[in-house]
Amino acid sequence: MSMTINSPSIVDDSAFTVTRTIMIAAPVDKVWSAVAEPEHVSRWFGRLELDGTGAGAAGTLSWTDGPRIPIRVETVDEPRSISYRWGNDDASGTMSAELDDATSTVFTFTLVATDEGTELTVVETGFERTSDPAFNLAEHGKGWNGELDKLAALFENEAG
Repeated sequence: MSMTINSPSIVDDSAFTVTRTIMIAAPVDKVWSAVAEPEHVSRWFGRLELDGTGAGAAGTLSWTDGPRIPIRVETVDEPRSISYRWGNDDASGTMSAELDDATSTVFTFTLVATDEGTELTVVETGFERTSDPAFNLAEHGKGWNGELDKLAALFENEAG
């Protein structure tokens, strides 16, 4: 089995965005489930718990060694894109239990079918509203590298 090599995140300090695109050797519907359905998101990202489905569904994202981060589904265009707003301000040192639209960021997954499977792009925006934009951009850039590598590995392992 060969591992797909994906480029790292691109941090754009002037636009306050983090972008990463990876290739996944799986059809769009499978990748959609992995980024949109809580039970599948929880297999590679944090534990996602939502109070419903579709735009407006809210809840938390958590890891075993960290706080519960408030999150909300902003938009859904199945199976092409899904956006989440979350209150993951790493630089603040504390996590609020409530999602604050004025200080939170939004990440959007966009899926495109290719001959090889699915091109998945994540773009996270809104860092200019966080407590320390430069720090959060750098941390989230590293974070998307690790998290999307786990997602790609999940599909590679299932194929192998």
